[in-house]
Amino acid sequence: MAKKLAGTMKLQIPAGKANPSPPVGPALGQRGINIMEFCKAFNAKTQEMEPGAPCPTVITYYQDKSFTMDIKTPPASYYLKKAAGLKPVGKRNRPRGAENPGRETVATVTVAQVREIAEAKMKDLSANDVEAAMQIILGSAKSMGIEVK
Repeated sequence: MAKKLAGTMKLQIPAGKANPSPPVGPALGQRGINIMEFCKAFNAKTQEMEPGAPCPTVITYYQDKSFTMDIKTPPASYYLKKAAGLKPVGKRNRPRGAENPGRETVATVTVAQVREIAEAKMKDLSANDVEAAMQIILGSAKSMGIEVK
């Protein structure tokens, strides 16, 4: 017999760094999901990824308090900032794109780097081939103020 679905939720959690503190703990706790079980399972699944890379995660939870998770690849903006070598700035000490994309350029990346990012993100993008995936990544780069040479 199939489990009865209670709901789904989306969280963005750093790879290998899930812990019961906010925002993970309260989000899971109010839905009746075992927090420590989730943290252990998430950290085990993301241990081969780069530590601290933000992982969008879709959690499907059921009425019997069990859950499944679908961990996606980090956002294209994360890969682009890393490839461009942007330095952390601002209150939260994170790398940022341009204030006025289209008018200013904050960094440059090569076509080879864009291809590498497209290949890494291929399973999560709605593209049929690497060339189409590269166009999606190019759009993200342009909207961040990153020039592709």
